[in-house]
Amino acid sequence: MTTINIYYGGRGLIDDPSIYVMDKLTTVFDELNVNVKRYNLYEDKHGISVLPKTLKEADAVIITASVEWFGIGGLLQQFLDACWLYGDKDAIRRLYMMPVVLSTTYGEKEAYQTLTKAWEILGGTPCDGICAYVSSSVDFETNNDYGMLIEKKAENFYRTFTKKMVTFPSSSNAVVETSQAVKPMTLTPQESEELSMYVSDDNYVKRQKEDIEELTQLFKNLMDDDTDTSTSDKDTELDTASLFANILNKNGDDDKYINAFMSLKVEQYVDLGTHGMFICSVTEARVMNDLDTMTYTYYQKNVKPKPETDGKKGFVCKVCGYIYEGDELPDDFICPLCKHGAADFEPIG
Repeated sequence: MTTINIYYGGRGLIDDPSIYVMDKLTTVFDELNVNVKRYNLYEDKHGISVLPKTLKEADAVIITASVEWFGIGGLLQQFLDACWLYGDKDAIRRLYMMPVVLSTTYGEKEAYQTLTKAWEILGGTPCDGICAYVSSSVDFETNNDYGMLIEKKAENFYRTFTKKMVTFPSSSNAVVETSQAVKPMTLTPQESEELSMYVSDDNYVKRQKEDIEELTQLFKNLMDDDTDTSTSDKDTELDTASLFANILNKNGDDDKYINAFMSLKVEQYVDLGTHGMFICSVTEARVMNDLDTMTYTYYQKNVKPKPETDGKKGFVCKVCGYIYEGDELPDDFICPLCKHGAADFEPIG
């Protein structure tokens, strides 16, 4: 069954004309036997960073902006940012998008252009949508001519994405192809786990915390090994402030175990349920030496204790160490700890 996702960036106010338009569009699509899924960004504001995953389920999308002052609003901008950072570009590239912008003040045309350009840069295909200034929501909703226009727009959009009508190329498409070719985004196991909507297993979260604590203790032990053993315990206690003062000023040799440092300013905090994500800007960064750095991947492969597989037959997860005992691993198997698929398992032995 054909599916259209509607992403609404308004606050859900009673007199918001955008709600009337979405209801009208939904009625038309229901008559055309189209399944409509609506996402209210205001209600899902703590999970906006994972909403791009829902684009894979859609055949087309509608993005609805309610302009109360100027621009498309922070939540809708955050959703588009998440599409750029975490969205499946191949899935977006095949999607047609209908922008719907209703304004009770100035700025509907600018907001409409913002949605159109953003979707082009993401690689998708923007279509003709709805852009209107509404001085009175009652007059707007009771006007039969406006109702007919909304229905026609819905029918035209349906024909456009179901027939995959060709559109003229845009320079924005060239920009996204170039940028994606140069720097494709890859996520570490930690980042994938942090952004996944399926993370709910307390045991896996606990194991991640234990790994971090183990790395911290390893670093402290290295520092302790380099300390004069003749000094008292009080004197050998790690002074964090002095340590970083030495790093910045290049005094002493306390920095020999540190390859680089970054100073960050927190711009935004996103609550991901089991985790929190800080979005920051870099205020200062410095490379201290060119030695190899212990990355998370290196730690997983070379430092972290290996799972106990002696005497066991089956498959082991390369990410978290979970062991599946059996002769064959199902193709659709999902690790109960880290939620990774069968591709991240390897045979024991």
